[in-house]
Amino acid sequence: MLLLAMASVIIFSCRKQTNSHPEQTKTYSSDVVKKWLGVQLPLLYSPAVSYGVNAGRYMAYCGVAAYESVVPGMPGYQSLYGQLNEMPQMPATEPGKAYHWPTCANAALAEMTRKLFTFNPATNDSVQKLEDELNGVYEKEIGDAAIFERSKAFGKAVAGQIFSWSATDHPWSSWPALVLTNNSPGLWWPENNNPTIANGLAYWGDTRTMVAGSIDNVTATPYAYNDTDPASPYYKDFKEIYDVSKSLTYDQKRLAKYYDDPAVNGYPSGASYIPVFKQILEQKNPALDIAVFAYAKTGMSLFDATIGSMKAKFHFMQERPFQFIRRVIEPSKDPATWWKPFIATPPHPDFPANHATFSGAFAQALTSIFGDHVSFINSTYKGQMVDLGTGPEDMGSYSYNSFYEFANAIAISRVYGGIHTRHAVEEGSKQGQKIAQNIDSKVKFRR
Repeated sequence: MLLLAMASVIIFSCRKQTNSHPEQTKTYSSDVVKKWLGVQLPLLYSPAVSYGVNAGRYMAYCGVAAYESVVPGMPGYQSLYGQLNEMPQMPATEPGKAYHWPTCANAALAEMTRKLFTFNPATNDSVQKLEDELNGVYEKEIGDAAIFERSKAFGKAVAGQIFSWSATDHPWSSWPALVLTNNSPGLWWPENNNPTIANGLAYWGDTRTMVAGSIDNVTATPYAYNDTDPASPYYKDFKEIYDVSKSLTYDQKRLAKYYDDPAVNGYPSGASYIPVFKQILEQKNPALDIAVFAYAKTGMSLFDATIGSMKAKFHFMQERPFQFIRRVIEPSKDPATWWKPFIATPPHPDFPANHATFSGAFAQALTSIFGDHVSFINSTYKGQMVDLGTGPEDMGSYSYNSFYEFANAIAISRVYGGIHTRHAVEEGSKQGQKIAQNIDSKVKFRR
């Protein structure tokens, strides 16, 4: 009897200890994050309705929601409340109660995807399918209805707070369209000759950043305008684009097409960084704690880099290469003979280059987490066909030995594509890196 009583005490003590010190987030795989990224990617690819220049916005808010839904199980880490711009206080876990962190993350990411990805009619069905599938697995894995329901409720509550916060970041959505009035040489003017810039594009730079001050003092200036002196930095910058376009190599064409990010048969508006992030998680296979840390930090950096880039673009209003080349280097009054870039020019100014800024921030954030000299393969467009002049071929994959090597490839691809000057991509890369560094210095994930 005494032994039985002692055994009962031991069992009770063990159960009590488990409830007081639940399994840590790091003991779980990052499969839940990978699977939700897998649901989001088809929604972002070749969308029927444009979601604007905001793909980083989806990654940022989903990443923060995923992080906040499991950070109570991450000793040494802390909530981002009080650090991110106007972020509300997060729901609290119940003291002494156990939580299943993958279930928390599943509930949070299901709710965020359902509420954010409203531009795609396929969202609700795909969200419900994965949410139910994972809940079925986790409920059996847990074997305790109370823990399962508690975990679901916590994840959903976190997502509710994060989504409400996200809805207050874009006052530009109700602003009137910007109507351009100055078509002077050196200033950007749309290729379609329509001076009305709708859909809030011109005001994207006024979006609330994730981190206050992240885009302050990060922007260089364009070269001084000069269309008469071939030796001036400005003239040489645009002349290089023209010269490169006349002798593009196969490799340059392939790189330009790979990172074109078209709206049809592609991931537009910077969404291509999200499949790259998913591939990095799949290839490096971190535990759940590192995955959500990387998800939040990289998303925040990409989002704020988007805001910083667009703000600078519509401040400087620098012309695109096609304008300078058609006006100065190869003028023609016949549209049929106009110089054309290898890839289509996006409808916003040249300086700084968006993708150079995005990729600079993306690389800096990932390097700060996983380190430099990290090898990975980008197969985002493997299996997709493209004709580079010798017939259809598979776009294939690219291998990189660091995140910065990846970022540099994206930056120079815009020069090969004929849509950005070298100065715009080089300074854009620096701007993106500085934004991510600002975030790193201002936001403390670890205690």
